[in-house]
Amino acid sequence: MLDHEEANAIKAQRICRHCVGEKYLSQLILKTGRRGRCAYCDGTAKSFSIAEISELIEVAFEQHYVRTASESDSWHRDFWERDGEPVVYAIMNAGDFPEDAARHIQQLLEDEHAEYGSDYIGEESEFDGQSYYEERGTSDEAWQEDWRSFEQGLKSQARFFSRQASAHLASIFHQIDQLQTTDGRALIVDAGPASSLTTLYRARAFQADDKLLEAMSRPDLHLGPPPSQLAAAGRMNARGISVFYGTNEARVAIAEVQPPVGSQVLVGQFEITRPLRLLDLTALSDVASGGSVFDPESSSRMERAMFLRSLSARISRPVMPDDEPFEYLATQAVADFLATESELELDGIIFPSVQVAGAVVNVALFHKAAGVEELELPHETKIEARRGRWEEDGFEIDYEVIERVPPPPEEEEPDAFAPLRSPIFARDWRGELYDVAGRDPTLRVALDSLRVHVIQKVEYDSTPYPITRRRRVDRNPKL
Repeated sequence: MLDHEEANAIKAQRICRHCVGEKYLSQLILKTGRRGRCAYCDGTAKSFSIAEISELIEVAFEQHYVRTASESDSWHRDFWERDGEPVVYAIMNAGDFPEDAARHIQQLLEDEHAEYGSDYIGEESEFDGQSYYEERGTSDEAWQEDWRSFEQGLKSQARFFSRQASAHLASIFHQIDQLQTTDGRALIVDAGPASSLTTLYRARAFQADDKLLEAMSRPDLHLGPPPSQLAAAGRMNARGISVFYGTNEARVAIAEVQPPVGSQVLVGQFEITRPLRLLDLTALSDVASGGSVFDPESSSRMERAMFLRSLSARISRPVMPDDEPFEYLATQAVADFLATESELELDGIIFPSVQVAGAVVNVALFHKAAGVEELELPHETKIEARRGRWEEDGFEIDYEVIERVPPPPEEEEPDAFAPLRSPIFARDWRGELYDVAGRDPTLRVALDSLRVHVIQKVEYDSTPYPITRRRRVDRNPKL
């Protein structure tokens, strides 16, 4: 125990920012400390008193550290070692202090907590010289519980115009563009010209030849996103909201449409024609928590970062057919929020592929960024498509599209060969016009990339588990 004069002398000693290696605390001293002579390096600089540092250590340990058990409660006590590290070293490592400073801080805090009388009955008090401490694990249980309430609310309470759901999503994604992964990758990435993601693949499965030939003729209309009136509900869109689902590999595009054996799958590559901003959900699993134990807001940031690391798996988890009407609600709400309400001004989302594991990703472009340029075709062009031709040896597969264009006019006429494009209308799968006002083209189909894949077999990768069966005599059949 320190006497009154010793305690006051230690409290008055100062430690400069140069003797504090922990970045946040050193910067805090630089901003709010006053100049004084440091007791540990004898230099003069911005500094805190040991009393001030002790208060910060006490708060940090209360929030981020736990005092470990002083003895084993098991029968092999001879082999037991106490968890954590001695209190002086825990303090020294927390602030990156000189050992003398850490020992002075420990003495002051031990003195303060000993006043409650635990010393007098032989109990170890907080910051006791013989105590050990270890960092407390971060828990995101509060965030997980809020997410469960959010999902349940969408299913059974308010599906539209839910302020509670909107507030929850705002708290999750607030300033997410300022976060990074542990290896320094950003969560908001660029796509389009001059970026690493310049093209996307998209597939559509066909069982009827006439529909396939129609899509081969006009892939801009039939391979791009469907018109709103035909848009079925998906992982990232509600029914009637047309979005573009693509991927970075052709084989993944095929797997995502889950074609049955015997079907024909048209796959095409789409060029991204303008810069886009995408939220990379695949990076959430490695988001860095950062923060300092001396930062009052670090606990909430670390808890949020821990929750974000699990969010990617939640959003991309497989959804069974029987569950679709309800289980898509949360991901659809996330996409709607990010597309319309978010401060991030996003054009789409990158998320992991459920069908193919590895370094492959799926991309959902929101409605506002899902427009596809119409093909530039001369006026009155007629298009013919075929799967092949009959030869002497039978039918020979040869997918082909022929554009029959009118002869050029004798005299140049204005817009004679202008593309069949309107700033207000486009054509749907049935050739009918539908409203696309406010959506500028973002994608251009690469005609030379089109391929038809005939599905010959489907393979599954599974994990077999044995079934254990037992028979027991029921001694109490009435219970």
